[in-house]
Order: sequence, then C-alpha cells, then structure tokens
Amino acid sequence: MKLPIHEQFYTFQGEGVHSGRAAYFIRTFGCPVHCPWCDSAGTWHPDYIPKHITRLEPKALAQQVTQTRAEFTVITGGEPAIHDLNALTDALHAAGQPTHLETSGAFPIRGTFDWITLSPKRWKLPLAENVARANEFKIIVDRPEAIGEYVSALTELGADLNGQDCIWLHPEWSQHNNPEVLDAITDWIKTHGSPYRAGWQLHKNYAADLMDQRSAPGVPLGGDPDRGF
Repeated sequence: MKLPIHEQFYTFQGEGVHSGRAAYFIRTFGCPVHCPWCDSAGTWHPDYIPKHITRLEPKALAQQVTQTRAEFTVITGGEPAIHDLNALTDALHAAGQPTHLETSGAFPIRGTFDWITLSPKRWKLPLAENVARANEFKIIVDRPEAIGEYVSALTELGADLNGQDCIWLHPEWSQHNNPEVLDAITDWIKTHGSPYRAGWQLHKNYAADLMDQRSAPGVPLGGDPDRGF
C-alpha cells in the first residue's frame, strides 16, 4: 500500500496544545473540501497541483521520521482522512512515534491516533463521531461571525464544549492583520473564557517549515472564492 504524499518535513508544531515541540509533518495529497483561503492549495487546486505526486509506502515514511528527533508525527493534508491511514499509523507506532492527526473531521478516520486536532469547515461540516474523538478544536476565523457559526455547529453535532480542554481561535492567515477579526477573537475570549484560547501560526513567523528543503512552498488562496472552488 502506498500513499500519495505532497510533502514531508521536520520542523516544530506551530499550533495548538503541542505548539513549539519538535515534530515531523507528513502532508497527504488530495482534499474535497476546497476552502477558498486554503494555504495548502498544492494538495488539490488545479492551478497548483504539482506535475509529479510521490507515492510512498508507510514503512518508508516511518523510516524517514526515525532519522530525526521528532517528538511526534503529524499527519495532515489536504484532508488526510480521505485515505486509509491504518498502515501508516501502525508503522509510526512500531517506530516509537506518537501520531497526531489534523483533519476537518468531515470523513471517517481510519487509523490509530494519540492526538486529534479537528478544524471544522463550513463547506463540509465534521461527522459527529469525529467531533466526539477530538482532543482539541481549531476554529479558523476568516470573518468575525465565524466564531459563533462554528461554535453553534459543533454544539449541534454533540460537542461538549464546556468539557473541552482547548478550543483555539485562529485568524485565517490572510486576515491576521485585520483588526475586525483579531478584535472578534479577543472579545470572544474575554466574554467566554475557558476553554477558548487565542491561536496563531507560530511556525510562519519563524519560517520554520521552510528550513527543511523537502517542504513545499505554501500557496495561500487568501480568501478568493473564484480561486478556491
């Protein structure tokens, strides 16, 4: 079994509870969700898909991880859950690697994960079964009203938000200097308190991912629906 891999690289985790820790990232190819502000458009957008897509065996991927001092491996995308990840998580665990997943939650999760970050997207909302499995939520705030929209959606899907350790509110990167978006995040946190936390893509300030030459340059769509669909 081989998986289509867009990129793999050694860096640190720039988001969420595990922010700042050494991490190995495996980014799978393909995503049916098509967010108009996607910053990994090379995994699906017809204007940015690379000419060659590498397919690798799970054991070969795990072997690459063992050559680093990564504290855990993050499987992301695109949307990684469109693939059967059982063989990959088995190989990583056999190599002694805790394995994390970053997903929209919109597709059944196949694989064994030590940590699941679920980032809901309005274009295809998560499955209730995945909401129940999530260790943390990451809400991407592309406009001020997005926070309430996603909180309502997660609640309707059965999420116990008061019992959740962390719900991260991240400004969508093309909006990270937009005072309306930043003020909305600040106001929500000041009004609601725990479990809501302000998030940031710390790795971008450091350009940490780009220090590994295997990392593909980002292709942010920047919120243009004409380019995103």
